Amino acid sequence: MASSTPLHLIIKSGGSAAIPEWTALFAEFAPHVVVHDWNTPPADSSLVDFAMVWEPDTGGLARFAQLKAIFSSAAGVDHILADSQLPPDLPIVRMVTGETQQRMAEFCLMATLMLQKNMPRALAQHRQQQWIEFNPPYVASELRVGILGLGTLGAAAAHMLRAVGYPVQGWSQTRKQIEDVTSYCGQAELSEFLRSSQVLICLLPDTPSTRGILNAELFAQLPAGAQLVNAGRGTQLNSADLVTALDSGQVGGALLDVTEPEPLPADSPLWTHPRVILTPHIAASASRRAKARQVALSMAQWQAGQALDNCFDRVRGY
Repeated sequence: MASSTPLHLIIKSGGSAAIPEWTALFAEFAPHVVVHDWNTPPADSSLVDFAMVWEPDTGGLARFAQLKAIFSSAAGVDHILADSQLPPDLPIVRMVTGETQQRMAEFCLMATLMLQKNMPRALAQHRQQQWIEFNPPYVASELRVGILGLGTLGAAAAHMLRAVGYPVQGWSQTRKQIEDVTSYCGQAELSEFLRSSQVLICLLPDTPSTRGILNAELFAQLPAGAQLVNAGRGTQLNSADLVTALDSGQVGGALLDVTEPEPLPADSPLWTHPRVILTPHIAASASRRAKARQVALSMAQWQAGQALDNCFDRVRGY
């Protein structure tokens, strides 16, 4: 990735305290890159070629007239699109790394195993100091896992779940070809997919069509007692509908890594529901090292005149 042409990268991720680490990482992966702190930008804003950001201030990116691309510091880009003054034609690159895929696959496997083994019940008994033996009914080969969203993260999760022995199927907007994974696509095939998903893992992107998708209508189409894992976006879950489905037994248990809002209000019943496990948005956060390596690779692509990988598609919404 060495180049004689310097590139200037401004960073808003981790605050000013993280800048020395970012500087050291880019010195390793791309020595020609000059790192700037978002909070102390260069006097000449036209020097800035790229920005890597998390929740940029409204109008902050528009200050840099020579910006070539924006790198999200996370897999999602909704925190960037929230900027009402965002330059409309700049490429936005999602943070998709090999480490992200591994972490998400591990999380989905862990979550599926925890729900299969009824860890919500075990944890509820623990909190109440109860010792009551129970026998979870399934082994992996008897529990069909359905993944909503078969992009890079969904495919990685599917491979890991298959390696443990779970039958796996997935649903996406377009047909996917993944070995030993049944692919459903489009609205016409969603109901069929849901009817046989005993564990439903949501890894969908945040788009207008996916917001609120985890609702009463969807839960009713799952097998009775199905389990839910949400590691996609908190905006996709109707919390009240989930509580109703849990109380009726239509949904047997849930492990939620993302919610809306984050954190949940103190009076949300999901905090104390005996069939729910909450984790604090930890499914697939890549390390700074992995992020720096990925951004360095993307900038090298740009310098070579190549198309940037993992670009957000404004038309599709992901």
